[in-house]
Amino acid sequence: MVKDTIVGMLEKVLTDLRRTGDIEASAIVSRDGLLMASDIAEGIHAETFAAMSATMLGAAETAISELNKGIPDRVIVESKKGKVITTGAGPKALLVVMTPPEAGLGLILVEMEKAADKAKKLL
Repeated sequence: MVKDTIVGMLEKVLTDLRRTGDIEASAIVSRDGLLMASDIAEGIHAETFAAMSATMLGAAETAISELNKGIPDRVIVESKKGKVITTGAGPKALLVVMTPPEAGLGLILVEMEKAADKAKKLL
């Protein structure tokens, strides 16, 4: 029952984040790529989205570490059809969002940071 409560609270964090606007999908993912909570439309395979997002951030962390530049705050992947932004949500989780290509990142990044902090406190 506690797990259901935590999942529900994580899902609320994602629902509140979607109200920011320009966020098409979001997920809270364990650092090893397991889906913890999501706000993802049908047609997107949430588990694959989660696993590949964790892999992306892990690869970025390895690359930056090899260059002695610390750890990345976030990874942003842009294509003609959209953007995927992955950021840490504490030592156990990641927050991932998907936006349309024209989305401005300023407000989204600020709101992602707030949502990541909320998720971190829940985990």
